[in-house]
Amino acid sequence: MIDKIIGYTNDYLSYALIIVLILSGLYFTFRTKFAQFRLFGEQIRSVTEKPKDKKSVSSFQALMVSTASRVGTGNIIGVSTALCMGGFGSVFWMWIIAIIGASSAFIESTLAQIYKKKGKDGCYGGPAYYIEAATKKRWLAVIFSVILILTYGVGFNMLASYNLQSTFSGYDFYDINITPWIIGGITAALVAFCLFGGGKRIIKATSLIVPIMGLAYILIALFITVMNANALPSIFKRIFTEAFDFSAIFGGFTGSCLMYGIKRGLFSNEAGVGSAPNASSAAEVSHPAKQGLVQVLSVFIDTLLVCSATAFMCMSSGVEASAKNSGAQYVQQSLQKTLGDFGPIFITVAMVLFAFTTLIGNLFYVDKAFNHILKREPSKVFKTVYYIIASALILIGALLEANTLWNISDILMACMTLINMPIIIYLGKYAFKALDDYTKQRKAGKDPVFKAKDIDLPVETDYWN
Repeated sequence: MIDKIIGYTNDYLSYALIIVLILSGLYFTFRTKFAQFRLFGEQIRSVTEKPKDKKSVSSFQALMVSTASRVGTGNIIGVSTALCMGGFGSVFWMWIIAIIGASSAFIESTLAQIYKKKGKDGCYGGPAYYIEAATKKRWLAVIFSVILILTYGVGFNMLASYNLQSTFSGYDFYDINITPWIIGGITAALVAFCLFGGGKRIIKATSLIVPIMGLAYILIALFITVMNANALPSIFKRIFTEAFDFSAIFGGFTGSCLMYGIKRGLFSNEAGVGSAPNASSAAEVSHPAKQGLVQVLSVFIDTLLVCSATAFMCMSSGVEASAKNSGAQYVQQSLQKTLGDFGPIFITVAMVLFAFTTLIGNLFYVDKAFNHILKREPSKVFKTVYYIIASALILIGALLEANTLWNISDILMACMTLINMPIIIYLGKYAFKALDDYTKQRKAGKDPVFKAKDIDLPVETDYWN
């Protein structure tokens, strides 16, 4: 009964989510004059810029935090699920939601920079702060923070834990009654070790290893795709044929390629959800638009690069996608067919590293949400209780059913998006003005420097005065 209620709720919210995402994404795309394409060079320039204070968070570091949360299990298991449940046409709708969603990512991250706050250890901010500034209703900002905690600390982390343990299901030693407990327990223990301050070396190691693994993952996917290049014409034909098979889409909308492509694409790149701005606000930049452009790049890296790598690696392998082999199994079967026994081992190692950084990255967002609700850094007692609960949820997630976890995550993500999107539409004019100010200064050959008075901002900010 609970599963059915969660499923129905997810279906109805999905309709609203699609309408809001597409319409707002198109609105931002036209209002920014296609900034996600037009200013690609500026995106590269901004991400390589170093802050004046060496102790400050750089644009690249903020990008890595948001990318650590984005690039993870959603790029592997999420894409596999979309292909198996929605068909090859879902890839096309993933691309579309990333392309138009990148403009939403620009707006929300630019606003996070404009409204960011000063703290003891630098700057901080995010949707909760610009919601409060825009509406003067703290209760709405607190609701957003609570939903963020539930989304990332509960839904996404439990799902990441399940996805991680599911990658072991293809091995002979896997026992459905025992293995999830072991994998979930080890993962929860490692995360707890990091949360309680003993994991600096682990975090440092993974922050070094994950980009290398990410590059290796893309290269392996490219290698497999090239090996099976003769299948590419039929793959592209199938992608576009299924993507525009409207009789099939509207015949079973909630299970269609359009629905799976948009939901799994959003789960992966998080454009417009309101998560990445929490990381974006921590960057030390001379102009808010710089960090907005950096987050556009993050969306492209996540969906157009990593998600596409997974999709083509699987689609070109010759293994047929179906509901029976949905998730980790489909990816492992695809790699095994091309690379032999090395394939499943490689994907397991990749999933372990990606899932771990996703779990830590998600809890970074949760920390910031608690800071907003409490208006201060939580006490040691509070943190201890929260860390224990967060670790326990990771263990529980490994034991639950995939469909239930996907539905819970989708519902919570939709709630965040449906609060965040109307606010950034309302505040969008200040982001548009900031972008115009940035491009004007760049055309004059200057390194853009922002002042709040130049965009007629009606509220006092901690910065930009």
